[in-house]
Amino acid sequence: MNSKTLNYKLTIQYDGTEFAGWQIQPNAATVQQKIVDAIEILTKEKVNLIGSGRTDAGVHALGQVANFRIDRELEIFKFQHSLNAILPQSIAITTMQSVKEDFHSRFDAVKRSYIYLFNFTKSPFYFRYSSHLPRFDKLNIKELNNAGRLLLGQHDFTSFSKKNSDTKNKVCTIYNIHWRKSGDLLIFYIEADRFLHGMVRTIVGTIKKIVEDNLNHESILNVLIQKDRSAAGES
Repeated sequence: MNSKTLNYKLTIQYDGTEFAGWQIQPNAATVQQKIVDAIEILTKEKVNLIGSGRTDAGVHALGQVANFRIDRELEIFKFQHSLNAILPQSIAITTMQSVKEDFHSRFDAVKRSYIYLFNFTKSPFYFRYSSHLPRFDKLNIKELNNAGRLLLGQHDFTSFSKKNSDTKNKVCTIYNIHWRKSGDLLIFYIEADRFLHGMVRTIVGTIKKIVEDNLNHESILNVLIQKDRSAAGES
């Protein structure tokens, strides 16, 4: 047995439909718990799986990052294959690699991003991965982007955070935010250093309201200044 602790990084995809989110919680199926259980079956050791961030119930992931440490060397290709064989079809380990011992998925994350999909026509193939909102087809993409880009940079996002949030620091930096259409889909993309609880959904709702009601784009800055959730649009 190697006395040195080895650290392994996982990149994970999952369909969150059947899960109560990423983080382990009592009496609920979570992505983190499923992966921990699978790792412990293979290693026969208790492990602490550290995720780069939490996702809520029903949220999917294209590239969630997590890491765990263990006191012995693993054969990466074989272990990843075995892990995927144990995990349900809704969870996949897309990459596994050995990283420095001090690597921490959460604290070393530089950027995080979300993609929201809205469909205009009912389709069984869109059902799990997009919201069916036909009226979104009428929204002007240029106007959506004009309002959204005012949120670029560093701001206090108290107005866009859930009222009962216990996070004291509400300052986040948005690096990229844009809307685009692709066929029957309206796609919203946002990238930041961190996100507050409910922040992305509230940003989407606020931008939608501004464009639907033909409000001045600058009104989104007034929402920021007020630092009051009731000033923002519906989630």
